[in-house]
Amino acid sequence: MITNDATILTVKHEVLYEVAKLAYEGKLEEERDNLPYKMIPGPQPLFRCCIYRERENIRQRIRLAEGKAPGPEDDGNIVQVINSACEGCPISRYVVTDNCQKCMGRACQRACRFGAISMGRDKSYIDPSKCKECGQCAKACPYNAIAELMRPCMNSCPVNAISVSDSGVGIAVINEEKCIRCGACIHKCPFGAIGSKTFIVDIIKAMQAGKRVYAMFAPATIGQFGADITLASWRTALKKIGFHDVVDVSLGGDMTAMAEAKEWIEAIEHGQRKSTSCCPAFVNLIKKHYSELSDIISETVSPMCAVSRWIKDKDPEAVTVFVGPCIAKKEETTRKESNSADYALTYGEIRAMLRAKSVKLEPEEDTEAQASVFGKKFANAGGVTAAVVESMKELGYEADVDVCKCNGVEECKKMLTLMKFGRLPQNFMEGMICEGGCVGGPSRHRSEQETKRDRNAVLDKAEEKNISDSLSTHEAGETFMVRA
Repeated sequence: MITNDATILTVKHEVLYEVAKLAYEGKLEEERDNLPYKMIPGPQPLFRCCIYRERENIRQRIRLAEGKAPGPEDDGNIVQVINSACEGCPISRYVVTDNCQKCMGRACQRACRFGAISMGRDKSYIDPSKCKECGQCAKACPYNAIAELMRPCMNSCPVNAISVSDSGVGIAVINEEKCIRCGACIHKCPFGAIGSKTFIVDIIKAMQAGKRVYAMFAPATIGQFGADITLASWRTALKKIGFHDVVDVSLGGDMTAMAEAKEWIEAIEHGQRKSTSCCPAFVNLIKKHYSELSDIISETVSPMCAVSRWIKDKDPEAVTVFVGPCIAKKEETTRKESNSADYALTYGEIRAMLRAKSVKLEPEEDTEAQASVFGKKFANAGGVTAAVVESMKELGYEADVDVCKCNGVEECKKMLTLMKFGRLPQNFMEGMICEGGCVGGPSRHRSEQETKRDRNAVLDKAEEKNISDSLSTHEAGETFMVRA
């Protein structure tokens, strides 16, 4: 996870660790209510104004760690606001600066329809409990003395899904109908007031019930923890904490690429437009904000879904858990109609489970290549296109394919808008909401720049085999690829 605030990460990870530890010990039910007091013993607060707010913050984070909404109401969104943390946000969107002359015209006061502005001794004052953040005062001021300071969470949201509650306490509200689950807001809040639901407890319960639980690692994992931490490293560590086996979702990248290649060839023959479907946040962006383009979304399932189906074909009783840097993947697992993975975890969450069992990742040589290098590069911006084009060549299609490769949400929005109005020259689009692709996901372990060197070193040494050979070796055919 990438943030400038170590305190936020410490609190978040400590809660995940404590919940995982109690779940493994079978003591979560009896110890849950004591956990806030254990973590915040008092009498002095550790990071907020008082121990009571800190303990409430911990309590709500525990609920998130159990896969619940932090409060009594649950709108079903994976991304949730932690009210006890958000209540302390001191940022009002509009602030009176020292440019204010306390002029006799009082244009700001007259422009406000909510009675939020009064005249102080030296300058005007905006009452945050009354301000509706409409901005009329800033527009009316002849001295430009009212500055707009947007909350970090609102500023980070690419689809304007976050607003401020009109309850008078200024709590952020996420519009579930607009939210694309990209997770950008989670690591931008300086108070750690936005988090995502976690499935740690459900996964541990499945293990303790004797179920075979498979961990499926995202292609973005390569290089995240250093060049010497391989899939074999993860397999050894995760078997010690109850997982049955580990599978590389890069194989799903090969499966998705081949199925999508056949779609694209058919689309070319019929003059149709197509977009990729492996990034769930990108799919959400189209469905929620460019719904008229919904028919361009590929019918091919994501690599996560493909690998999950592949595992369950071989082991019908399997429980599948995706592990990666993506928040939107959690939401994808809750769409049961897609018959995808059962659960999804971030790197921070799987590390909390390892820590709860005192297991460490150790360097280990990986001798098993479960996918082609094209599948492994699926996590890079442009990686999906490269894999699909390679698959098309392996299918005998040699003509050039012009693809619009969108790296980051702003590029996605721009190109979808052009496509909406018929001004995008390409008929094919790769959409990656995170800059750099999945390796730049919101819950990555290291920054994209830090990961790149180790990732490239591993990929440069990867076994060279084409996508068809990869699929043939693992008997991964088309039966797993059609969207339900």
